[in-house]
Amino acid sequence: MQPFSSTTVSIQRDTRAWQLQAWASFAVAVFLCATGLSWLPGEALDRAFMVMGYVFCLSTVFMLSKFVRDAQQAQHADASGGGASRDLPMWRLVVWGSFFIAMGLTGWGLVRMDINDAYKAFLGVSWLFLISAAFTLAKMLRDRHEADLIEARLQGRRAARQEAAASASAE
Repeated sequence: MQPFSSTTVSIQRDTRAWQLQAWASFAVAVFLCATGLSWLPGEALDRAFMVMGYVFCLSTVFMLSKFVRDAQQAQHADASGGGASRDLPMWRLVVWGSFFIAMGLTGWGLVRMDINDAYKAFLGVSWLFLISAAFTLAKMLRDRHEADLIEARLQGRRAARQEAAASASAE
């Protein structure tokens, strides 16, 4: 019977305080944006355009976050000799293009609106806060998912070793 070596694996996880801060920042940013957009003076079409712009920006933030993280993991897998799927160049163009178009059109819509400069500043800062908080939230959620996957793999390996040890001792 060959003894197996036991190694300690440390899985890095975000603290509860950081998770609370990331969720709270996102919630506050959404609240500020919703408040600013709901009280937006002017034409209904302007309000609809800005709401669509904010939603488009938010959607592209999560898409871009996933794309960048997947590309980094594929690069790491290539460097370590593992095979990884590659995104097509057109997909890269779609992801980055969507993000810049969403940000550009939303910024353009905000600048061209005929409203008070202080109101524009509020909408602009709350919008950028939303984008920043969304990137932070996306990273935190992805980190948690990856830590959960690593933990599940380790538990599976432990269970397999215990079964192997039990069957070896039964012989």
